Amino acid sequence: MVSVRDICDAFFNLEEKYDLNYQQIQGCYAWQLIRMHLYYDITRKTQLFGAPQQKSLSLFDKVNSFIPFFKNSLMHNPFSGKYTKDILIFDHPRKVIFDGEYCDIYSNFLVDLLKDDYSFEVLESPYLNKHLTKKQDYIKYTDRIDLGSYIHKKFNKIEFTQKEKELISTVQSELENTFDIKLNILWMLTTHILNFQYDFKKYVQLFKKRKPKMIFVVVSYENLAIVAAAKSLGIEVIELQHGTITDYHLGYSYPLKTRLNGEIPYFPDKILTFGDYWINEDTCPISMDNIISIGFSYFESQSKDYIGTKSSDNQVLFISQGVIGKYLSSIASEFAKFQNDFKIIYKLHPGEYMTWRENYPDLVEASKRDNFEVIDNSEIPLYELMSQSNIQVGAFSTAIYEGLMFNCKTFIVDVPGIEYLDDLIEKGYVFKIEDVEDLTDNIDDFKPTVYDKNFFFKSLDKQLLKSVIDNG
Repeated sequence: MVSVRDICDAFFNLEEKYDLNYQQIQGCYAWQLIRMHLYYDITRKTQLFGAPQQKSLSLFDKVNSFIPFFKNSLMHNPFSGKYTKDILIFDHPRKVIFDGEYCDIYSNFLVDLLKDDYSFEVLESPYLNKHLTKKQDYIKYTDRIDLGSYIHKKFNKIEFTQKEKELISTVQSELENTFDIKLNILWMLTTHILNFQYDFKKYVQLFKKRKPKMIFVVVSYENLAIVAAAKSLGIEVIELQHGTITDYHLGYSYPLKTRLNGEIPYFPDKILTFGDYWINEDTCPISMDNIISIGFSYFESQSKDYIGTKSSDNQVLFISQGVIGKYLSSIASEFAKFQNDFKIIYKLHPGEYMTWRENYPDLVEASKRDNFEVIDNSEIPLYELMSQSNIQVGAFSTAIYEGLMFNCKTFIVDVPGIEYLDDLIEKGYVFKIEDVEDLTDNIDDFKPTVYDKNFFFKSLDKQLLKSVIDNG
């Protein structure tokens, strides 16, 4: 069976063989534009991961949201007004309720710090075609650029040179032969290059107008035109960590053997991390001096009421994810049949809330048991569930690391993607299990290696953050 490691190694080898990270196609570093998307395409076609269970937008939803796109393009146009801003923040499109309001949990702490003493603006993109945050003077929407990019893509095409076609064909053939699948890299490149060309031009125009000294971005690999436009103008780009970073996360992992010509073109100048744990200098394409651990304010704030509370000695928390939900729900259901002494909580990912009854029949059956509860809403905080549980079972969600902060004895199911947690397994912080029998045999005997919790999520260092801003 194909593994995450297999796919990543294939990418790394191709990048070294054909110098892909530094090959320009149609005037841009096109491999960077599709690297993550091609990875996802291969994981899907090799059936490495199941499909995410999140409900997709209906045609009615898409049509109905098109009018707000036009309205937002006019009312919250980032190009409107003649003013400058020292700092621009491109936040995460997915918002959650925090202190009674929707916000981006990864950049909210930064906004709070900047409000009184700095000149800044937040550029917000829609999530599932909606904006949920409270309207503020400092928030503009990217709908104008997103809409223009969509139209540009519909009415333009790309004529690849013969040399470009040959390179694309060669790379595609090698990947198809390696994984016995069919790919359409030419189509993927066309789509992303057209998007990039339009977005890059518009962001250069925006940055010249606003004249920022630095730009913060969440998920840089999904915002390459922003990074590229800023770097072309000599503007510092700083990424805010939003999730797990490992040697097998292709948004961040560039082994030394692929760095033949220096830095990766569309990579941020600095990354601000949750703690010291997250970046490996052997695979990160920027200097470790530019990886700065400042903490995770959201975790710190939300967990403070639960950290240190006494957990139940017999509560097991299963943490689901859409791509592995069918397998994990089967293990949880089977475990419940023979473990009447345990209270079992199965916490669904928000993307699974609407569809789990159709997709997870084992879970529906298990939920009828007295010792089994399915959580399909966000009313009970995840951190409260972690504080009440002495054991957690999951795959490769960032929540696994958060559970470790609550002293949860942690079991990782051996499913595709387990490579992300190789380091935790090797150090004995967590225990890898193959199946229900493996979990049952080790649930009492496994004794985790002692670890420094601040290594994963430290308290927010405001002075350090201010120094990054002031000295940038």
